[in-house]
Amino acid sequence: MDRSWLKADRRTKQFKKGVEDLLLCAFENGFSENKICCPCIKCAHSKHWHARKVRDHLFLNGIDQTYKCWIWHGECNTEGGEPTTKGTGSSESVDQIPVGRNDDVSLDSSEMFNHIQSEYKPLYPGCEGYTKMKALVKFYNLKAKYEISDTCFSEMLLLVGSMLPQGNTFPSSFSEAKKSLCALGMEYKKIHVCLNDCLLYRGERDEDETKCRICQASRWKLNKKGDELEGIPAKVLWYFPLIPRLRNLFNSPQTSKDLTWHDRERLKDGKLRHPADAQTWKEVDARWPDFSSDLRNLRLALSSDGFNPFRSCNLDYSCWPILMSIYNLPPWLCMKRKYIMLCLLISGPTRPGNDIDVFLQPLIDDLKKLWHGKQVSMLTRMSSFC
Repeated sequence: MDRSWLKADRRTKQFKKGVEDLLLCAFENGFSENKICCPCIKCAHSKHWHARKVRDHLFLNGIDQTYKCWIWHGECNTEGGEPTTKGTGSSESVDQIPVGRNDDVSLDSSEMFNHIQSEYKPLYPGCEGYTKMKALVKFYNLKAKYEISDTCFSEMLLLVGSMLPQGNTFPSSFSEAKKSLCALGMEYKKIHVCLNDCLLYRGERDEDETKCRICQASRWKLNKKGDELEGIPAKVLWYFPLIPRLRNLFNSPQTSKDLTWHDRERLKDGKLRHPADAQTWKEVDARWPDFSSDLRNLRLALSSDGFNPFRSCNLDYSCWPILMSIYNLPPWLCMKRKYIMLCLLISGPTRPGNDIDVFLQPLIDDLKKLWHGKQVSMLTRMSSFC
């Protein structure tokens, strides 16, 4: 199909016919009229709109002229290439996420690939040193290091964006920047907790309650006078969903290969060099042979400990992170920072003690879903091994 219209003037009939051909290609490949990927310069394949709005965007903003193979609209990729990544950071940085376009991936990953393709474009036309993702990560590091407020961060993004040349892809607000990272499986959930650690305010039974059904403590924080500050929770649990992050591991060809190292490349001479050589691992294989038959099934380890983030302020505070590591990986990778996942963050001021099982509920629910194979979009079935 002739793609010369990509560089044509948007006021010509040639460009208009090209836009219609693009939308028709999406319809023929089963895409809904209400949700079509927008390839305009501003959206850059990262957003989905109604067909009418996509057409308007293309005429208003123009189309990405490098988009010659319409892979995001159902056309097969005949080039067989991979998107290149730029960046001079270490292998543990966010700006070097490996992506394989030739591998079979679940449909749920399409949004992540849409974002990745747009995030690795130059920050502005002709820019060689920075991509949108690399610039965004550096700004996020500054925000965390100097405790910049969300409002101030949005103003900074808006100011920097106005200084960059026309056609830049820099986000203009904190919410827009956060969506870019959430598309990579980095979102989180804030779950309200009873002040006395009795329960989590989640599920049909407790989600809308304002008092704990066990100890009758208020869900909301109290001011100095003892009055409730409605809308401000007394205690919060931070949960980082596990399933999207595990799915993203299998979207990388190299990481998918590393996850089978424990069986395919491990030296099996009876010596204890890896958790797979341990007796506990062998007992799990013997007890659940169906689980052990697939090399890609994950063996996960949980660990936790408390620390005081405000020690310099002489405050008595105990914050407990729940970390997860993957034992399928070779020894030189399984303890790397980028493969150790923060799953839960239990806020203080006191340690959870024996009530830590209450905080583990959302994580255990996700692990149960994986164990019973209910995630049909996953590339493989997974489970936990503690």
